[in-house]
Amino acid sequence: MHLLWLRVAAMLYAAASVAIFPAVLYRVDRWRRYCVHLGGMAFFFHFVSSVEMLVQAHHWMPVGAREAESLLGLVVCGLFFLAWWLYDAISLGIFALPITFFLVFVPALGQERYTFPSQGVRTSWLVAHIAALLAAYAALGFSLLASILYLLQERRLKAKVTPERDSWWVPLDWLPPLDTLERIAHAMLLFGFPCMTVGLIIGAVLVQETPLGAAYFLDPKVLASFLMWVVYVLLLFIRRTAGLRGRKAAYLSGAVLVVMLAVWASNLFSHVHRYGAP
Repeated sequence: MHLLWLRVAAMLYAAASVAIFPAVLYRVDRWRRYCVHLGGMAFFFHFVSSVEMLVQAHHWMPVGAREAESLLGLVVCGLFFLAWWLYDAISLGIFALPITFFLVFVPALGQERYTFPSQGVRTSWLVAHIAALLAAYAALGFSLLASILYLLQERRLKAKVTPERDSWWVPLDWLPPLDTLERIAHAMLLFGFPCMTVGLIIGAVLVQETPLGAAYFLDPKVLASFLMWVVYVLLLFIRRTAGLRGRKAAYLSGAVLVVMLAVWASNLFSHVHRYGAP
């Protein structure tokens, strides 16, 4: 029965993770209430599931990787609600709630190794996993390109270029306005974030059919991908809450390129994501 409560908690955590972004990034009170209520119910069902799981197993300490992941998620969510209750720090939920969902999602699939109904279903999930992550990386690339063009256009406008003046800035008069480039960069980030999140979730499902188990999450490619997701959240959070625009936002987007290159480079050391691997 504890698995049923854990699955209910996972679905509620997913809903709370969606609600936290408009609640924090756009300061919408309605979404803030949704997030707190959904997260609170998820924590309650998660607590019930954990207690029932430990009682049925006749021990009070986790003995397996999935039990440890579930209890770690419970602690993370509990600390978040404690911080929210004491300091009204709802913004911490933009990190805590999705992390809790990722920790709970795999144990909620079941204690035994998950198997797909057919090879065709597994292939469909694999295609969706690859497509979602490629879309996320492409969106990051377009966002970075728009940020670089923003810097070029800003320098060009400050140089006060006119068609009569002989300057190397003149051939760049095709560049869009600064506001357009800023909106493109931000829109690409907003598009890429759910793609990356979905890609990581599907990847967590796919690995359940492999003998790697929890060792999968120690793979360099997997660790780098989750680091990329954290940087993605941090980038969205800083851009929105600190009101970063223009040059500072462009420099911040440039820093993401370093992490993205690290993710691609990690394929050289990965045992499960190396290109050309069987």
